[in-house]
Amino acid sequence: MTDTITLETDGRVTLLTINRPQKRNAITQQMYGVMADALKAYEASDTQRAFVITGAEDYFTAGNDLQDFSTADHTEDLPPVARFLEAISTCKKPVIAAVNGPAIGIGLTMLLHCDLVYAAASATFTAPFVKLGLVPEAASSMLLSASVGMAVANDILLAGRSLSAEEAHNYGLVSRVFDDGELQRQVAEIAKHVAASAPEAIKLSKSLIRHQRDQVAVHMQRESDLFVAQLKSPEFAEVVSAMMQKRTPSFS
Repeated sequence: MTDTITLETDGRVTLLTINRPQKRNAITQQMYGVMADALKAYEASDTQRAFVITGAEDYFTAGNDLQDFSTADHTEDLPPVARFLEAISTCKKPVIAAVNGPAIGIGLTMLLHCDLVYAAASATFTAPFVKLGLVPEAASSMLLSASVGMAVANDILLAGRSLSAEEAHNYGLVSRVFDDGELQRQVAEIAKHVAASAPEAIKLSKSLIRHQRDQVAVHMQRESDLFVAQLKSPEFAEVVSAMMQKRTPSFS
């Protein structure tokens, strides 16, 4: 654990907080490693039965830390971000998200692997991959269209449309929406209820609900290969250069 990822336990519930508010909770490779380890430890635990992910202060997460990603070693067989995505997508026990603010990039795509997603009324959901010269991740190009339909998925992934919490709820991306000041309390109560349920029945029910997701890992790997290729592309280099120079990227 580090100060940028905090872990707390309350009875049978584990709470993971992305705690980097000065960077809008943007996630580095090192943070992904900690998150992956936390999920694996939770899955192996005999006592923990619900896992909640939230963000510190006013953001859920701004997504990948682009500066960190642009300098990271992407030749590893299983880099930290891939370990995190593998852990959250295959976890056999309940994973809950409390989306307390903007959920950008992986802040949106990780939700497709959570079992219960609750949002504050002020939360927003954005997938700005193409704007950054990148491609979708976390099997979102498959799972998002399966969830909301291809037309809406294209609006989000290609046109970069942001969704409000209410819209995300209407499209089925969010289980329920709570007032901002009520989110954490409500999710804590729900997590305790889930943790008090019969654990084997919960795991078996989750496996039944997800039985048609056998191709997720294959699709995720395909996305990952293209994502890494784009990190080395002139398009991504232009995005990073434009950010450093505080100008609009030019892809002409």
